[in-house]
Amino acid sequence: MGAEVVVEGLTKSFGRQTIWRDVTLTLPPGEVSVLLGPSGTGKSVFLKSIIGLLKPERGSCVINGVNICSCSERELYRARKLFGVLFQDGALFGSMTLYDNVAFPLREHTRKSETEIRRTVLEKIELVGLLGAEYKLPGEVSGGMRKRAGLARALVLQPEIILCDEPDSGLDPVRTSYLSQLLIDLNAQIDATILIVTHNINVARTVPDNLGMLFRRELVLFGPRELLLTSDEPAVKQFLSGHRVGPIGMSEEKDAATIDKERTESAAWTNGGSADDLTQRLVPQMQPSPGLPPRRGAKRRTERVMGMLHTLPPKAQRGIRESLAIQDSGAATPT
Repeated sequence: MGAEVVVEGLTKSFGRQTIWRDVTLTLPPGEVSVLLGPSGTGKSVFLKSIIGLLKPERGSCVINGVNICSCSERELYRARKLFGVLFQDGALFGSMTLYDNVAFPLREHTRKSETEIRRTVLEKIELVGLLGAEYKLPGEVSGGMRKRAGLARALVLQPEIILCDEPDSGLDPVRTSYLSQLLIDLNAQIDATILIVTHNINVARTVPDNLGMLFRRELVLFGPRELLLTSDEPAVKQFLSGHRVGPIGMSEEKDAATIDKERTESAAWTNGGSADDLTQRLVPQMQPSPGLPPRRGAKRRTERVMGMLHTLPPKAQRGIRESLAIQDSGAATPT
């Protein structure tokens, strides 16, 4: 089972600019979580902070009893072995074949023989559907194949936590759907804790067990996916619907006067019409491909959210019951 990640009061700044402050959330072990937010809200900075590449000014990130933000270099080195990271651009070495890119972490961080390395690398390459392309260079394959090679590399050290920084970036909707399915399938097979950073609404609606959103330098919400998908929080509703009217602007958040003016000009916003229709409609969560085992994280999530159901808003409670009914019926999201 994947490791639990407990973040409390995390605050990060660059000089006088606060990126986000007092971020508190828990990534449940073995579950898939998604962190949303408009461009420039510090989603990638958050990933780099919980893996120890950036040092926050305040707060903690505890994994297996180790606080990533204040531990020694030796403890941090050991803790990082728990992570596999899929970077936004794949971050492959252009002069190496896909095989050598995937083998790189094993050669750098283990004492495995080349025979053992070959067995592991080919296993991961087959897992992401790249068998037959392993000796091609990154420049000779598509963007989607580079992403899958990056994912294979993230898996070779058997991570308990997988971080994905905008895995859909540069991919068309069909390839994004395939990659999303691949992540769900991986979760079913290895039960790792997965955190995906994205601004892709379809990914947010169909993939995660848990969903959160960064906005105005704060974590607006984080919890079961139904909590955000049924939320009446203006920034959440605007982001999920892609509506122009709301607190999110082109380059930064809008002031109160601008928001009030837009509300009076937009009947859909004031009467809860089309915007509500888009944000409140729940779709089934993506399920593992046929032939794969059920996700253990999904079972644990069901037990967890039912235990906290009474603490959630009525819309979220109804959404969770609806989601569980669909899940029990065996329905899956078309891909």
